[in-house]
Amino acid sequence: MALLLALSTALSAQGAETPLDHYLSGLKTLRASFLQTLVDAHGREVDRARGKLVVVRPGKFSWEIHPQAAGPDSAGQLMVCDGKNLWFLDRDLQQVTVKAVDAALSATPAMLLSGAVDLRQNFKISTAGAREGLEWVLVEPNGRDADFRSALFGFAGDELRRMILDDRLGQTATLVFDSIARNVPVSDAEVSFTPPAGVDVIGTPRP
Repeated sequence: MALLLALSTALSAQGAETPLDHYLSGLKTLRASFLQTLVDAHGREVDRARGKLVVVRPGKFSWEIHPQAAGPDSAGQLMVCDGKNLWFLDRDLQQVTVKAVDAALSATPAMLLSGAVDLRQNFKISTAGAREGLEWVLVEPNGRDADFRSALFGFAGDELRRMILDDRLGQTATLVFDSIARNVPVSDAEVSFTPPAGVDVIGTPRP
């Protein structure tokens, strides 16, 4: 009887609304900047990066990041989801990779916040308690197709302040959001992508 009660409680907690559900309710667009730190499996910091995020729900986003370890001359990386395809541009390599959105569960806040994938269908979502002045929500992929093991979203009241991503290589990325603006104007050009002239394109985009 006790086991059944514990199982029922766990299932109820998993299905209950979390601060993440509340945050996404009514969200149409999002614009944010952030600082990201990356540590390896031994806890050593291996990189810091500045980034910008633009989301248009449902299913479109732009995610740009400039890793400091790549050097001051690095042009950085850009990921764009146009609703059908997920494009990844590495400006330093002059290379673009593209794949269909439904074949990609990428470890970025943009993918998880944009509605490009159904969170409740593809992930287990549960509350993860409070620490460091934030209320945390844990997001875990249901299958092994995602390129991350878990994501933690940290909220201060109604504001998203932090995100922690554990990838399948044992690395942990922590993002601290500097500023977030909800439901602000976003142009179509910000969430669309055309490969620059001269770059190598790997993959075939869905028309």
